[in-house]
Amino acid sequence: MKPLVILNPSSQGGRTGKHAEDIALVIERYLGPIELVRTNAPRHAIELARSATVEGREKLVVVGGDGTVHEVVNGVMSAGVDADARPTLGIVGQGTGGDFRKTLGIEHHLEKYCLAMASKRHRRVDVGRMSYRDRSGETTEGYFINILSAGMGGLVDEYVAASEKRFGGTAAYFSASFRALLNNEVGMLRVTLDPGTSEERTVELPTRLIAICNGRFFGGGMEVAPMAEPDDGWLEIVSLGSAPKFRFAVSTLAIYRGTHVNSPDVSVHRARRVVVNLSNEEVRDRFPLDIDGEPLGTLPLDVEVVPNAISFCVP
Repeated sequence: MKPLVILNPSSQGGRTGKHAEDIALVIERYLGPIELVRTNAPRHAIELARSATVEGREKLVVVGGDGTVHEVVNGVMSAGVDADARPTLGIVGQGTGGDFRKTLGIEHHLEKYCLAMASKRHRRVDVGRMSYRDRSGETTEGYFINILSAGMGGLVDEYVAASEKRFGGTAAYFSASFRALLNNEVGMLRVTLDPGTSEERTVELPTRLIAICNGRFFGGGMEVAPMAEPDDGWLEIVSLGSAPKFRFAVSTLAIYRGTHVNSPDVSVHRARRVVVNLSNEEVRDRFPLDIDGEPLGTLPLDVEVVPNAISFCVP
C-alpha cells in the first residue's frame, strides 16, 4: 500500500492547506506514489491514523504541528495491533513549535524531512499512556509522544491556541509565556513515582510547572528535559519549583539552554509510572494540562511509559 500522508491544512495559520499539493509533490519525489488526505476537524487525524493502522499501512507521513503528531500517535496506539504491525511515522513539521522533531534530530526544512523518510533509518521510541480529567470533568485516556506538563505550560498552550500567530511560532510562544507568567499560581502537588520496582515513593512538590517528559523540548524550543531519551523506557519528571514570579521568570530563561536543571529551585526525578494529584483545588483553573502542545484537560493525572511503541523516520 502507498504511504498515507495525513495533512493538517490549518497548520501554520492555514498556509499548509494552501501549499498542500506542492508539499505532496516534493514528498512523492522521495517516497514515490502517495495517498494524501486532509484533516477536516480537531481529532480527525486520530480516526485517519487508526484506520490506516488497522488496514496495514506500513508508513504514515504527518504534515502538521506537534498537535497533529499527537493525534496520529493516538490513532496508531488505539488501533489494537501489536507494536511490530504499527506503521512507521514520518514527520513534515508545519506547526507552531516543532518540538518533537528536535528530539529526533530532524532539521526544519522540507527537503530534510523527506531525506529522513527516504533514508530507511528508523528509531523505535517510547510513548506515554495517560489518564486525566478532560474539560467536561470526565476521566479520559490517551497517549502522548513528547511532553505532558501541568501548570504554567498549560496556560501557555491555551493562550497560544487563542492567538493569531501573525508573527510566527516563537513570537506566539514568547507572548503567551509572558501572559502565563503573570497569571499562573503555585500548585501543591502530591506526586507518586514508580520506577517499576518495590521502591515506589511519594513526594510533595509545590510548583508552578511540572513536566513529564519523553522528549526534550516543549514550548517552541525550551529544553525542559535535556537528559531525556525517548527510547530508554523512562519518563523524566521536571518540577520548576515555586519561586516568586520575578525570580521564577529570571531562572527559567535558562530553560532555552537546558541549564535550568542546575537551579536549586528545580527538582528532577525519573519513573516508569507517575501519579499527580492537586491539593489546592482553588488554583485548578490556573493549572491546566499541556499534552504535546495541546490544552486538553486538568489533574489528576496517571501516566506510564509504553516502551518501544512506535518507529519514526530519522536522519
